[in-house]
Amino acid sequence: MNKITPTADGSNTLYNEEIGEHYHSKHGALQESKHVFIAAGLEHAAVRIPGQEISILEVGFGTGLNFLLSAAYCAWHKIKLKYTSLEAFPLTNDELESTGYNNYIPAEIWHNMIHNYGKAMQQTVNIQPEQQLRIVHTWLHRYHTEQRFDLVYYDAFSVQHQPEMWSDEIIAYTCQFLKPGGIFVTYAITGKLKRALKSIGFTIEKLPGAPGKREMLRATKN
Repeated sequence: MNKITPTADGSNTLYNEEIGEHYHSKHGALQESKHVFIAAGLEHAAVRIPGQEISILEVGFGTGLNFLLSAAYCAWHKIKLKYTSLEAFPLTNDELESTGYNNYIPAEIWHNMIHNYGKAMQQTVNIQPEQQLRIVHTWLHRYHTEQRFDLVYYDAFSVQHQPEMWSDEIIAYTCQFLKPGGIFVTYAITGKLKRALKSIGFTIEKLPGAPGKREMLRATKN
């Protein structure tokens, strides 16, 4: 169902044969994740949020690359991380290990994520002393929590392959989980998505996209 595929920056991604799409950009899996979710998302949020703790809700755990890079960034900058990710179709441990992402992050983070991957789908686990991971095996529209997050990584498959994940209703549903001042970041940008976010009181920013894409979107909850 998932085939390992090299990308232009030398990092790997997986091709989901059922969906008909790669998990990351073919122009570079690693640089896309760093550009969209770390630089435009996590780094930006860390500057704006007081204190040394950040909570992230990710839509689409996938290969775990966004989490691994976030955990590494937070470890380097001594930021406490609470990371919740939603995944309807979890990969196997073997598929995760096939990516080779251990080459890009500290060995301890990689080992602890792989070792605790299955457990994280049952309960919150500590990846490092101040880094928590919870993977919720569910569809987005079935997810409920009283928790509110500082940052949303919206990393669903594209609108061409999963249009239901980009409806006005599901975007609004996702954004209810953000705190006031919280940040929504995604690799995609369309007029429809901008209008959906503006209609629920978000300020929109168009940013340069990762290689292969002209623009991406970041939005802040007013």
